[in-house]
Amino acid sequence: MARLNISRIIPIVLVLIIVAVAIAALVSLTRAVFFSGSSQTASTIDVGREALLDTKADRSVRMTVRGSIVADEEFRSYQITIAPANRSLTTYTGYLDKKVDQVILGNNTPAYEQFVYAADRANIMKGTELSGDKNDTRGICATGRVYQFEVLKADKVIKNLWTSTCRGSLGSLDANIDQLTNLFVVQLPTADVLIRKISL
Repeated sequence: MARLNISRIIPIVLVLIIVAVAIAALVSLTRAVFFSGSSQTASTIDVGREALLDTKADRSVRMTVRGSIVADEEFRSYQITIAPANRSLTTYTGYLDKKVDQVILGNNTPAYEQFVYAADRANIMKGTELSGDKNDTRGICATGRVYQFEVLKADKVIKNLWTSTCRGSLGSLDANIDQLTNLFVVQLPTADVLIRKISL
């Protein structure tokens, strides 16, 4: 009689153990699939945004604009960098970046803070940073302009997003390019005059 009861209990216990192991495996798999990927994406986005909104002295935000790919004598580009202590604009001619004009003005932390929060609201860090060949802008948008936006810490790029005026080369930035470029240009009173001077 005791043997009969044990032979009935053993299969039930084994089934309960198998069900418990299966449930634990399913819970682990669900966590791995649905939660680990989304938390990585959130942390990646947060890194760029946190770096942008940090107003320490070694931080800066840079915009580089490149014109059409033409003869070396006709090629034009410019770069605007905004930091807590200064603002600068440099215009270039040729692929070797020969300086045409440069202006450097002072800045202060409250002004920089207003700028980076405005840039954040304009989605300057919205987009997924590309890697490898997909992030190589050489030859991209040969008949238009390429816009590159970088957040830096001690001159080291924390996040780099770019876009262009060519439909086939939208890049990694997901923001209104006119809104962003205007935000940078108005940080320096003579910027628009110097940019027009190079006929980009």
